[in-house]
Amino acid sequence: MVTTLAPPRRSAVRRFWASTIGKKAVMAVTGALLLAFVVAHMAGNLKTFLGAGDLNHYAHWLRTIGEPVLRREWFLWLQRAVLLAALVLHVIAAVQLARRDLRARPVRYVHRQPPRGTFAVRTMRWGGATLALFVVWHILDFTVGAVNRDFVPGDPYHNLVADFQVWWVNVIYLVALAMLGLHIHHGFASAARTLGVTRPRRERAIRIIGSTTAVVVAGGYALVPVAIMTGLVH
Repeated sequence: MVTTLAPPRRSAVRRFWASTIGKKAVMAVTGALLLAFVVAHMAGNLKTFLGAGDLNHYAHWLRTIGEPVLRREWFLWLQRAVLLAALVLHVIAAVQLARRDLRARPVRYVHRQPPRGTFAVRTMRWGGATLALFVVWHILDFTVGAVNRDFVPGDPYHNLVADFQVWWVNVIYLVALAMLGLHIHHGFASAARTLGVTRPRRERAIRIIGSTTAVVVAGGYALVPVAIMTGLVH
């Protein structure tokens, strides 16, 4: 008598991750976490308009959060670790969902006009890839200082002004901010649907909130490079 061994059962976490809804839920939750950070970071950046003292004091405060319970910069590094994990999970889930979608539709549909969702999907994919590359550039620019022409450790106000006086640096940031706005605009409603927040009566409100958030975040970030480039901040 031949007995066959049953395949080992996967854990609930692995089954959840393997499912399409699980990956979408991971994208929604990590996206919400990243959006919260982006909004908080934007608010901090706007201290640029209060002058070098306020912005540099804010940057110093970020490194002392949790003292004396935590040592200097421990909270900052913990925050970076959480954000990195969220970003990695967000990207992996997005890539795997895109591949799953392509496998499910091996033959492209023939349309005289592209489907309504095509622009949003393409924007999310290419915009997401652009933002991932931009994150690397941003770290090299303002954290490491490798691509900043006049980087001074511990002086973020000086680094901002020196950086955004270069026209092509402004182009990089403004293009990335446009992608960020579109990403938030399309992703907000998608995340709301995945998490079960959207209802027929709320759908219009969700779209308005998502669009408003996208404009406020992208516009809020853009204020700083535009102000420096035009000489309003120097």
